[in-house]
Order: sequence, then C-alpha cells, then structure tokens
Amino acid sequence: MPRLRFISLVCKCATVSLNGRVAACTVRSRAEPSPGARTDTCAAREARRMAGRHKSVSAQVFLAIFTVAVLLQVAIALQEDGPNGRKEQECYKYAGGHVYPGEAFRVPGSDHSLHLSKAKISKPAPRWEGTAVINGEFKELKLTDYRGRYLVFFFYPLDFTFVCPTEIIAFSDRIQEFRNINAEVVACSVDSQFTHLAWINMPRKQGGLGPLKIPLLSDLTHQIAKDYGVFLEDQGHTLRGLFIIDDKGVLRQITMNDLPVGRSVDETLRLVQAFQYTDKHGEVCPAGWKPGSDTINPEEAMRAWWPRQEL
Repeated sequence: MPRLRFISLVCKCATVSLNGRVAACTVRSRAEPSPGARTDTCAAREARRMAGRHKSVSAQVFLAIFTVAVLLQVAIALQEDGPNGRKEQECYKYAGGHVYPGEAFRVPGSDHSLHLSKAKISKPAPRWEGTAVINGEFKELKLTDYRGRYLVFFFYPLDFTFVCPTEIIAFSDRIQEFRNINAEVVACSVDSQFTHLAWINMPRKQGGLGPLKIPLLSDLTHQIAKDYGVFLEDQGHTLRGLFIIDDKGVLRQITMNDLPVGRSVDETLRLVQAFQYTDKHGEVCPAGWKPGSDTINPEEAMRAWWPRQEL
C-alpha cells in the first residue's frame, strides 16, 4: 500500500505538471495577436505548431517520471524481499519469537556479518582492557591480570535480556568450582559499566542479576568483541562467544552459540579440567573425558597400533 500511494502521488504531480504546461501553451496560442499580425496566417500556424510541440514534450516528461517511479519501487521491493517473495528476516526470528525487544521493528540491512577475528586457537589471546563492575565497584581490568591462571572469558549480547542472566548467574553461583582449579570467569558485553551496575543492583526476582561473584566487563567501543570475532555488525551486539585462555595467555578453546541458546557451566568446567590435565601430564583426553576417567598416552598408543614402528 505505501508503494501504491507513492506511485499515485508521483502520477498526480506529473499530471499537474502536464496540465500546467498544456494550459500555458493554450494561453500562448490563444493570445490576442497584434493588429498588424491578425492576417498573418503563417504566424498563426507556427503558434499552433509550437503549442503541439509543448504538449508532446510534456507528455514525454510525464511518461519518464512515471517510469522512474515504477522502476524505483520495483527495485526497493526486490531488495527487501527474498527470492521467494518473503521478507528476509528469518535470522531475527526463532520458534519463541523475536530474541530481543525492538528487533521485531527493525528491517535488516544485511545478513549477520561478523568482524574478522584475531582470536586463534593455540595462539596468544587478543589483549583487552576496560572498566568492569567487580563487587559493586568500577575497576580497571585487563587480560594480563589473569596470567598464571586459566580464564573463561565469555560474551553475552545485552544487559536486561532473557537468556543472558541465566548464564551469568549460573557462572557466578559456581565460581568457587573454577577457583578450586585455579581458574577465573569474566563476562563481557557492549553495555556500559553504568548499565552493568544498574542491572546488578536490581533484584533477581525483578529481572536483575543481584550481587555477583564474577566481573562484568564493559566493551562500549565494541573493540574487544570485534577482536574476538563475535560482534554482529547489523545488530550492534554480540553472539554468545566463550573463550578458554590458559595460564600462559594462549587461547585453547572457542565456543560460539547463536542468540537463543545459552551455554553449559558443566561443559565449560570439564573443558578447563581437560586442558589442565593435558598440560600437566602430556596425555590426551578422549571424547566425554571427566576427571578420573582414562586418558590416552600418544606414544603408548602408537606402539600398540604399530608395534614394529620405532619411535
């Protein structure tokens, strides 16, 4: 309907312009000639010919304006609609509806596009520093503060949302289990430290976080999220990225979830324990390994598989 109204408006404007030109030509052609030219039939014929030319030009102008308007609306429709004629907003909708408030009214300009990540497995983790809320206070925090300890560094999309508080509270409530194995947890989003503090000060029963035992880091410039490759350019916030960084500052594991699904504290804890075990013992952990389970000694396994092979 908006497109039809737009085309109708353009047509009316063009029609008014055409009528104005025709009226002007008619007035000029019917203007009272001077006394000396009343018998000049050649001049009269020339005036009628010029009036007809003006009508033809005005008609061409009208057709050109109308054609441009139609083509413009067709181009807009093709850009907004998918190949099957449906709005390409599927990435904003899920079985439970829109993930975040406001997305229902936002027309996507492009598909989700992630920034080129600097975070690479087995390489030093991208350095970061910023303001965090720790025990209800603003403090400067940086990656190097955790040298000598394992760090679980995870991003969540936004404060005052739905899935995010369940993740943050779950990690906070079990932080002692991480500290028992010399590991820490830091959560990060693109919200400001003031928004973090307001969310923490809100009771959990009212949708807030309540007191936390883990830092909430502010990435207001989005630079940290971009360095770690989790920033959604078209949304202005991040995916659910989780990074395990070892005691030497080397990135060991990356987990990346789409917006509607939260992460598992149990699995994160298991992964930290597995990497720590391999660091200490030089053995490898099979699928589903848990502390106390059997591991694999690569050299012994090689000898068992190839007994004649000299190692």
